[in-house]
Amino acid sequence: MKKGKWGILFISPYIIVYLVFTALPIVISLYRSFFVNYWKGLIEVGPIFSGLENYVALLSDSSIYTYLSNTAIMWLLGFVPQIVLSIALAAWFSDHRLGLKGIRFFKTVIYFPNLIIAASFASLFFSFFADGGPVNAFLMDIGLIDKPFMFFSNTWSTRGLVAFMNCTMWFGNTTLLLLAGMLGIDPSLREAAEVDGATSWQIFTRITLPLIRPILLYVMITSLIGGIQMFDVPQILTKGTGDPNRSTMTILMYLNKHMFSKNYGISGALSTLLFLVTAILSLVVFWVNYRTEGRR
Repeated sequence: MKKGKWGILFISPYIIVYLVFTALPIVISLYRSFFVNYWKGLIEVGPIFSGLENYVALLSDSSIYTYLSNTAIMWLLGFVPQIVLSIALAAWFSDHRLGLKGIRFFKTVIYFPNLIIAASFASLFFSFFADGGPVNAFLMDIGLIDKPFMFFSNTWSTRGLVAFMNCTMWFGNTTLLLLAGMLGIDPSLREAAEVDGATSWQIFTRITLPLIRPILLYVMITSLIGGIQMFDVPQILTKGTGDPNRSTMTILMYLNKHMFSKNYGISGALSTLLFLVTAILSLVVFWVNYRTEGRR
């Protein structure tokens, strides 16, 4: 304990920041979720204790399930190509037999999109894919279309753009995480497999993937949390409307609308539900990982 106190002292700033800026807001949101509290014009209604009334109102509203499905669809559309591309690039960069040159340069380049603020990224794509933007001009010049394609008036093209932006922004970070895991594998394992006549695919599936399982689990959990918290890209790309036909309205955009209208009771209840959904999905991922690892 005499030595341990120094460790506690060094991590105390993080603990204090976590308690003040993360744990405390969660407790406050949970507390507010049990009250009816909103503004009607310049008059504040409440707070009036209502028990589970806010939760019942949310769960009985069909729109919340629509926004959850929107969030899940756009997350899957972005995460699946992101993880496939990241694994492929990490395996490519870590393969010593290829003798690739300039790996440090390429690692820096693929990480650049992660440094761009999402608001700037969304604004750039909005101007690129506008009806009179350069993408439509190029497609008409090469004869693929006769008139501008309205990307933001079509459900799947808008969802696809949101997913593509999220994939582009985050695949570099995921690639570096997986690459770090692959480079940490003992080279003698691969060399022994090669001597035994294993193919590159067998080495990748039987050695590389099982050994980077912890990092894959970390990437899955963080990407899942990030997907549930998807907000800035669709918010800016659709100007907060979630159009067309609310098909890109995410659950966090829905929460933001309640916060903007100062409906603190519903906002607190929705925040608590999102916390529970995130926790449950994370536990499911851990459980699946535990079951599959136990079978090995």
